[in-house]
Amino acid sequence: MKSVIVIPARYASSRFPGKPLAMLSGKPMIQHVWEHARASKADRVLVATDDERIFNTVKNFGGDAVMTRSDHPSGTDRIAEAVQSLDETFDLVVNVQGDEPLMPSRVIDALIDLMRSDASFEMATVAVPAVRGKLTPDNVKVVMTTDRRALYFSRAEIPFVRTGGVAAPVYLHWGIYAYRRDVLEKFVKLPAGILENSEKLEQLRALENNLSIRVLISDLESIGVDTPADLARAEKKLAEFNDGKH
Repeated sequence: MKSVIVIPARYASSRFPGKPLAMLSGKPMIQHVWEHARASKADRVLVATDDERIFNTVKNFGGDAVMTRSDHPSGTDRIAEAVQSLDETFDLVVNVQGDEPLMPSRVIDALIDLMRSDASFEMATVAVPAVRGKLTPDNVKVVMTTDRRALYFSRAEIPFVRTGGVAAPVYLHWGIYAYRRDVLEKFVKLPAGILENSEKLEQLRALENNLSIRVLISDLESIGVDTPADLARAEKKLAEFNDGKH
């Protein structure tokens, strides 16, 4: 089962314009994402962008990139166009967000192994335990079944704890997905539903249309960069890694 990682990267972020090119420990952030992806067991890694500045930056550090349309409503739609442009066939497509510069290669490998181990999984993603009360609406949360199939993703802190209720665990969702090739093609043909339009979370399109998403629980650490403050946190964490504190 051949696998390809596609990293969607656009320049026009409303909260942090140009963030794929933001410098992080002397490199553009997209290069950190690329290097972590290349260290995984995936057969190929590709950056999909609609911006020539990002395209040229990736090419300059030796990466593989493809230009896509600028009107895609989501990163997954951008990935689907990129995969269709390839001259080879991949059975498994992994979406590693371009704002996850610390995504561990071991997590990518575990996700690929999970999809290879059971053909019944249509999609898969990753979550980590989080501390209740410490997350913001920028941090996406997920609740799941006992066999770790996603029930719902939200910007709200779910599950809610009513007075007198037992505080259930909170899980932080990471920006990484694995799709079967045919499932990806099906997904991008589906219209955005009321849940996706409300929360602005494209994975809810899958749940609204009865696509199952298996959740891999990790105990490793990553930092999704949505704001300049997140970039500063990532810079600090990289410094700690370099100092041997992790």
